Amino acid sequence: MLEGNRASDLRLRKALRPLAVFGILHGIHAWVEMLEGMQEKLGFAEPSIPEYIRIGLLAISLLSLILFGIYLLAYSETSKRIILLVPIGLLLIWVLGMGFLRDNYPLEEVWDVADVWTRYILAVPGGLLAAGGLLAQQRAYQRSGLVRFERDALWAALAFVLYAIIGQTFVRKTFFPPSTIINEEVFLAFFGFTIQLFRALMAIIIAVFIIRFLHAFQVETEEKIKELQQARLEEAQQKETLKGELFRQIVEAQESERERIARDLHDETGQTLTAIGMGLRGISTSLSHGNDYAQVLKTLRQLEVLTTGSLEELQHLISDLRPSHLDDLGLLATLRWYTGDLMTRTDLDIEMKILGEEKIICPEYGTSIFRILQEALTNVSKHANATHVQISITFEKEEIRIAVEDNGRGFDTKLYRKKRSWGLIGMQERTTLLNGEFYIYSTPGKGAVLEIIIPYCPIHMKEAAL
Repeated sequence: MLEGNRASDLRLRKALRPLAVFGILHGIHAWVEMLEGMQEKLGFAEPSIPEYIRIGLLAISLLSLILFGIYLLAYSETSKRIILLVPIGLLLIWVLGMGFLRDNYPLEEVWDVADVWTRYILAVPGGLLAAGGLLAQQRAYQRSGLVRFERDALWAALAFVLYAIIGQTFVRKTFFPPSTIINEEVFLAFFGFTIQLFRALMAIIIAVFIIRFLHAFQVETEEKIKELQQARLEEAQQKETLKGELFRQIVEAQESERERIARDLHDETGQTLTAIGMGLRGISTSLSHGNDYAQVLKTLRQLEVLTTGSLEELQHLISDLRPSHLDDLGLLATLRWYTGDLMTRTDLDIEMKILGEEKIICPEYGTSIFRILQEALTNVSKHANATHVQISITFEKEEIRIAVEDNGRGFDTKLYRKKRSWGLIGMQERTTLLNGEFYIYSTPGKGAVLEIIIPYCPIHMKEAAL
């Protein structure tokens, strides 16, 4: 019972309690029976302990043994309710039989016959049920890979079978059949030692092997500790791997962004500045040679247009890096400005729909959401070959839902990870960092739908409620 308190299997834990009761009460009964025999040898007229107490101890202990087997065999509440009919039925038969014996046997023989009846009706089925329960436990150990404990359970089951079939059928010699033929006197004559010694031997074997397989709980606990330690180690290794992967992706994203900025500066601003420089040198040459001032004025006006265009390009570049509107006007206003600006620079027709009551979006979340949508629109303008984009923003009670749908050429969603589409992966990672959900639906030739579901910032929402 002490070992069973550490068992993770509730079924086995319950079964060990009646087994402990059986061992204690049956042991007490054996000592009472031995004391009774000693008193008889010494010539005492009556035993010091009444016979009904001895028979009661025997019956209760055997009922506990029956419960032990039933608990091991019952794998569900339904099977337990059905199988509990077995001890109830056996107890009813035993009680009716005791009444019959009392009315049909003389008083000096009734207790010996009651002992025989109790062993036939309760001990034999109890031992067989216990053996069956241990065989079920053996299969449980077999499934768990605990081979040594599987053998221990098998040997304990075999000892219970011998205890039931031999130890409880060779009983006291009475007029109750078949004890008239199969009894302890016949056993002593055939084997040369008493049936009580055989029962004791079986009890020792049962106790030894049950105690041995009960150590499976300690092994099970140690295995679970090892598994937990291994899981923690693997989790730590995964975290380190993820950190390394994230760091690599961050570096790649930084390098990609730097490359993009360098390309934009070179292709647009750099070329414009080169043109301005060449124009200024041309003006200097014209003035030094006394050329027509009207031509110089025309060149200056062209340079002014180039300078204005270059400033606008720089403003676009700076806005892409960090729009000041986010800090000043918030997420929705920034998105309206950005989509309007994008429509002036591309052929995209962008439609925005706002649904639900607008909630406050904290700056950190707002920046991440803007970056996700910015990357989505950039992908559409560069790769989708689309003409129309619809952005739907729905403010729900605990989360914001955003969908970006285009009518472009679409793509195979199963391939975007294999091809390492950093734009999509970056959007998914930003969404994950906000504890959100990221979905993308697309079919080649039928456009694409990007959907993100992001919960509101809990700290910011709490502060807003206060």
